[in-house]
Amino acid sequence: MARSRAAYEYTEAEDKSMRLGFLLIAAGLLSLLGLGCCWLRPALQERGGGGSANCTVLAVRQLGERFACTFSCGAACRGTARYPCLQVLVRTSRSSAPALLHEDERQLRTNPKCSYIPPCARDDQENSENVTYKQKYWKEKVGSQPFTCYFNQHLRPDDVMLKRTHDETVLLHCFLWPVVTFLVGVLIVVLTICAKSLAIRAEAITKKKHL
Repeated sequence: MARSRAAYEYTEAEDKSMRLGFLLIAAGLLSLLGLGCCWLRPALQERGGGGSANCTVLAVRQLGERFACTFSCGAACRGTARYPCLQVLVRTSRSSAPALLHEDERQLRTNPKCSYIPPCARDDQENSENVTYKQKYWKEKVGSQPFTCYFNQHLRPDDVMLKRTHDETVLLHCFLWPVVTFLVGVLIVVLTICAKSLAIRAEAITKKKHL
């Protein structure tokens, strides 16, 4: 009877495998729940209230107004600089009215009045040069060539964005790895149980042969 009980008990290695499997399952589920709240909900809102259109540049201009940005110069060093406001006005295939172009939703929320926020440098002149370079890009390289832009009715319906914040590739990677972790955990648990079951059956067959 004691031997029969011992046969059904997991060894130390099998016990560790089971714990690892359950740990991976729990980690995968928690990651999916966290990413679902943090990423899936805003992504669905973006998809539900937005869409794509073809855009053509109408005008590229710098406003006289300058905006503040914060630069970092070390672990405990921060400062404030200024950059000129660049506006790129476009015409979309969904409306004849001019719309203001933005890099993405983050840039739109940070500064809804401008189309571009340069990497903040300590020197205001360097910031101005970055903005001027972007202005030349839209004027000379893009010009009147049509390109894909995106709009979102939940934010500023009259503005458009060059790219979506929640890209399909980013969402795929965010949800792929938790699912893989969950499936690996399930596989470890199933294989450990199957191996134990086969070991018990093999032991039972061996005992029958000796009887």
